[in-house]
Formats: sequence, C-alpha cells, structure tokens
Amino acid sequence: MQRRLAHGLAVMLLVVSIGAGGGRKPIRLGSDGTRSTQGKRDVESVQNDSTGSRAFQVGAASWYGEQYDGETTASGEPFDMYDLTAAHASLPLGTFVRVTNLSNGRIVIVRVNDRGPFVSGRIIDVSYDAARVLDFLKKGMQRVRLDVEEYRDNPRGVGQTETVGAPTR
Repeated sequence: MQRRLAHGLAVMLLVVSIGAGGGRKPIRLGSDGTRSTQGKRDVESVQNDSTGSRAFQVGAASWYGEQYDGETTASGEPFDMYDLTAAHASLPLGTFVRVTNLSNGRIVIVRVNDRGPFVSGRIIDVSYDAARVLDFLKKGMQRVRLDVEEYRDNPRGVGQTETVGAPTR
C-alpha cells in the first residue's frame, strides 16, 4: 500500500513539475545583449532608448474599469477604477511603474496592485483613470514603455501623474 501511495505521489509530482514551466516563453538574449521574448513582436523586454537609459518593457497596454470596480485585487485591496493602479504579471505588488504612451508622450506613474494581463501579447493592464491620463480610453490598447520607478513596502501608496506634451482634459 505504501509503495502504491509513494508511486502515485511521484507521478503526480512529475506531472505538476512538467506543467509548471510549460506555459512560459523562453527568454533569449539578442545580439545586442538585450532580453526579448520569442514569438510575437508586440512584447519586447528591456530595450535601450536614444538617451541610453533602459526601459523595463515596451509593448501593448490595455485598461480595465467598471466591470471590475470593487473586486478584490491580488494585493487584497478592492479595485478602484479611479486609482492610478495597474496589473502586471511579474513585478512585485507595490512597485511603482512609469508608463509612457509612445504615440503621444503622456506619462503616468501607477502602482502595481494586481496580476495580469491575461491576454497574450499585452504587458500591462492599467486602471480606467490611468488610461484616461495616457489618453487611450477610446482605442482600448496602446503601445507603451514601462520603467520601474520604485518599490515601496507600503503597497497602498498614492500614485502620481506627470503629463508631457498636450495638456490633460
């Protein structure tokens, strides 16, 4: 009996460990030493810009709002579509990220308080209000650059905004 139980547990552990890494895309180093994901071109990890600084990620952003307002986020706090927050797949909860809309130069600093996005090819989901500041509510998606600003032990810190270019409405 113990032998069967041990065998069953070993098989189950093997299946779980094989499945744990199955959905991840391999990370490759390009010829210039930057990391990039294999596959779709709309997600690019770590790029250099013209000033020589390094972006954490460049890719597609989307937003979420009323349909999730009040729902519990991964950080345990309720989602507020009017807070400057975001969902990111791997950054620690409480990390502040500068999000730059690459089509108009608008910038917002959001706090990561949730996990996502859960749609392939997107790197971040921002709250309704962050998308309003970035001016892509009507489009629904926008190509953005992410730069990690800081991590705070206080994950409920207040988000900040900064607009470059056209005045906010």
